[in-house]
Amino acid sequence: MTSPRVSTDWAWGLPRPASPDITRAPAETRMTYVTTERRGGTQIIRYGNPPRGFLCRAGCRELRQAFEACAADPDLRVIVFTGASDAEFIRHFDIAEIIAVGEALASGRVGPEVFEGGDFARLVNGIAKSPKIVIAAINGVCMGGGLELALACDIRVVANRVTQLGLPETRTAVCGGTQRLPGVIGMGRALDMILRGTIVDARRAVEIGLVNEGAEDAVARALEIAHELEILLPEVLAAAKACTRQQSEGALAEGYALEQRAFAQLLQDGPALDVLRAFQAQGADIATFEPPAIT
Repeated sequence: MTSPRVSTDWAWGLPRPASPDITRAPAETRMTYVTTERRGGTQIIRYGNPPRGFLCRAGCRELRQAFEACAADPDLRVIVFTGASDAEFIRHFDIAEIIAVGEALASGRVGPEVFEGGDFARLVNGIAKSPKIVIAAINGVCMGGGLELALACDIRVVANRVTQLGLPETRTAVCGGTQRLPGVIGMGRALDMILRGTIVDARRAVEIGLVNEGAEDAVARALEIAHELEILLPEVLAAAKACTRQQSEGALAEGYALEQRAFAQLLQDGPALDVLRAFQAQGADIATFEPPAIT
């Protein structure tokens, strides 16, 4: 007999906490992982979660809230996402939280639809649909959900010293980033990168078109690009973005839903939980983790 399903408050499908309602508090009073900085017509959104820079459920919510506030500001032209630390842009999703969702799925407390309409999905889809121009200034390690966020942005700049960009989810028996990567680097390279969990450095990322350019200082270069864009008519930029994205974004909704269902199914029925637990127990780096043999 399975436990009754419970209402959920975000994409990872965890039960709503029995805590006071803080949704009406000013955003700046409850931001733990996100800071923002205004530079003229550009807003910098920085994400930080020391010591490893993992993306977590609360961090997803704060990123979405910060982005939506920027998107609603008529005086802002450009939004720049970057990491609060030079070590990480976003390393990847917190594996402990993914395990918790997998256990909730396996027990029947939540269903495969838990990933639909969550904070992370709303964030990346909002970036793609926003009339404002969004730049990813990749200043450190950028893998998994971090790269998925960067792929949703309109322009990507990477610091030359960055050594780890990739979608290594298959190493932990799940998959992600399958929808936007092919449109950026082509189907062949995307399949190779996703299936093998390939991780590349900044130089190679520029070579294959994963990012638009490299720079000594990714944030400084992103702000230079933002300044170029600020002096152009926002209506023209919004129209150009919408028209350019129309072909790819039109097909993404169905594919993104497929990816979410596949992710949930792998957690629910496959060996993914065992592999993820092994990863967590080892305290391994996903870039070097070798999954246990499946018998």
